[in-house]
Amino acid sequence: MALRARDGGGRGMRASAARALPLGSVQLTGGEFDRRRAVNRDYLLSLTTANLLQNHDLEAGFWDRSWQLQPSSDDPATRGVGRHAGWEFPTGQLRGHFVGHWLSAAAREAAVTGDAVLSARVGEVLDGLERCQAANGGEWVFGIPPRYLDLLAAGREVWAPQYTMHKTFMGLVDVARDLGDPRAVRIAQRAAQWVARWSATFAPEQWDDILDVETGGMLEVWADLLDLTGDGMFADLLHRYDHRRLFDPLLAGEDVLTNRHANTTIPEVLGAARAYEVTGEERWAEIVRAYWRCAVTDRGTFCTGGQTSGEIWTPPHAFAARRGDKTQEHCTVYNMIRLADVLYRWDGDSAYLDYIERNLHNGILAQQHPGTGMVTYFLPLHPGARKAWGSPLEDFWCCHGTLVQAHTRHSALAFYAQDDALVLAQYLPARVEVPHAGGTLRVQLAGSETAARVGPDANGGDAGARHRPDSWGFSLTVESPPGAVATVRLRRPDWCDGDPVVVGEDGRDADVVTGPGGHLELAHRGGRAVYEITLPMRLHTLAIPDEPGTVAFARGPVLLAGLVDHDVRLHGDAQRPDTLLAADNERQWTQWLSGYRTVGQERSIRFLPLSEIVDEPYTVYFPLHPD
Repeated sequence: MALRARDGGGRGMRASAARALPLGSVQLTGGEFDRRRAVNRDYLLSLTTANLLQNHDLEAGFWDRSWQLQPSSDDPATRGVGRHAGWEFPTGQLRGHFVGHWLSAAAREAAVTGDAVLSARVGEVLDGLERCQAANGGEWVFGIPPRYLDLLAAGREVWAPQYTMHKTFMGLVDVARDLGDPRAVRIAQRAAQWVARWSATFAPEQWDDILDVETGGMLEVWADLLDLTGDGMFADLLHRYDHRRLFDPLLAGEDVLTNRHANTTIPEVLGAARAYEVTGEERWAEIVRAYWRCAVTDRGTFCTGGQTSGEIWTPPHAFAARRGDKTQEHCTVYNMIRLADVLYRWDGDSAYLDYIERNLHNGILAQQHPGTGMVTYFLPLHPGARKAWGSPLEDFWCCHGTLVQAHTRHSALAFYAQDDALVLAQYLPARVEVPHAGGTLRVQLAGSETAARVGPDANGGDAGARHRPDSWGFSLTVESPPGAVATVRLRRPDWCDGDPVVVGEDGRDADVVTGPGGHLELAHRGGRAVYEITLPMRLHTLAIPDEPGTVAFARGPVLLAGLVDHDVRLHGDAQRPDTLLAADNERQWTQWLSGYRTVGQERSIRFLPLSEIVDEPYTVYFPLHPD
């Protein structure tokens, strides 16, 4: 098999355990993740080019283009007409950050789906940035003034100017990489010349102080631009942005994260990951693995799969006191998924894919409003929590930016190439086409991407195992040239209750063995075949480590939330959750379950997937009293 991959080895990098597939080779084919992607795409298009560029235009002196715009409105009749507000208001210190997120998201959506309208809009925004850069003297292209960097160097309080600059760099890099537009590289190179001169003027101690103030993913863009251009300036910047005050104690095994702002450090470690992929220097990879151990392996997560409270890392396995209204910042969920993706590509361990799955369902989906596409900055986990949704034009939080990026990347997480095999990494309805043995390998997964539903074919009868509420079932179609053997590796989820079953069209068990990384390996003999995949699952509980008598309920990877506005004690055994909750409203036309309800309790409480909660008050963790 000759599977072409998107990410090559890079300069000096060893062959990876798994590889991302080329953009456009994987397409979502319906289901909730695709629907959320479409909502996100509509929002991206609703924002006008003039409004996106308002702060860059202002900084470049184009007063007539932006300053006279009126404040925005959430009224659908005037949506997108007025000036962007919130963090994008022209007096805000992070103004101009969102256009980079927009560029990254729009470029990825256009590259994956072939969306010509979004591609043209990206071109318009690039035209505007080029115009601003020329008006600023040929280098500066950001929506904030250079003086913010002077204030930073003087130790004055200013809100993360390098973080803001990084977002513009990031958008340019993603446009260059995903859409191949050479203008994006030119703009970024010219802007980097300004940063290179400025950053070279400081003594080491003063520069270390500057790096201690949030730099966003500056390290990552230097690695990306070095990879794209080979320009030695970016190698120098890569070395200069090596944040040794963070990285050295991390390598020494110290806990450098407890009570530290989380999303300051995650982008820096993503930068270390790209530095390794581009340069092959092993120290960068050691930093990444040390960070994962400190952030996840030795720390644990909430039942959602996410972490942080009040934007900071929670102490290791000490979660009970950290449940509140500011749990699980969306930015951290998005960036830690990116980090798990990196480590899976390096090591091939399916545990990283399990981590991604839990965070996709209980973070990315749960923190996007299913109707408006807006984000909830945090995902509260205290009793009687409510999600606080952002607005289309009045907020533009950091999480608003990572949200629009997150929903353009689902297809990239569905399949990978590994050796001469194709890995089915996430159980999302999707199809993939890649070159194979003188022809094309086509694989399509149909079924459900949430453990509570199986789709419109649920009314097809009870003959198939995927028509049972105690399993998660899919149809896998594999097609390759006649006689061309193809290997498809299926992730065995960590929540799977027993061995998965793969059945061929003849009703017999397919030829499946355990392959690398814990995957199940399916040998397809050529031609076209349809396989039924059944993943047994059960209702299970997830306890708080430092309060083991308090549990959450999950079905497969999907966390359930009780529709109750206060703390409620349940009576029963955590090891027998089926005696605590029963299926509610089972066997409808388009789904098996619409939720659960308590049984044998003082009051009845309905449970729904956390990702389906919109405005209702909810509780996730319940203290249990053994009977």
